[in-house]
Amino acid sequence: MKTTDIIKWIATVIQLIGYGLTGLGHTPMNIYFFIVGIVLWFTVGVLWKDRAIMVVHVGALISLLVGFFNA
Repeated sequence: MKTTDIIKWIATVIQLIGYGLTGLGHTPMNIYFFIVGIVLWFTVGVLWKDRAIMVVHVGALISLLVGFFNA
């Protein structure tokens, strides 16, 4: 298994935990999981040289942080 495959699966599991925590109303813990997942997926985008993955995760991070700091 390649390094990028390991990172993307870890990121996916972390994101799913974040969704679960959101559904259960566990804030801000869900945000922390989302941030880690976003950073890991951004890393995969960099390793793959895939700008679309990088852009969507930068946008997600900015949206998440704006919402977090305005809450």
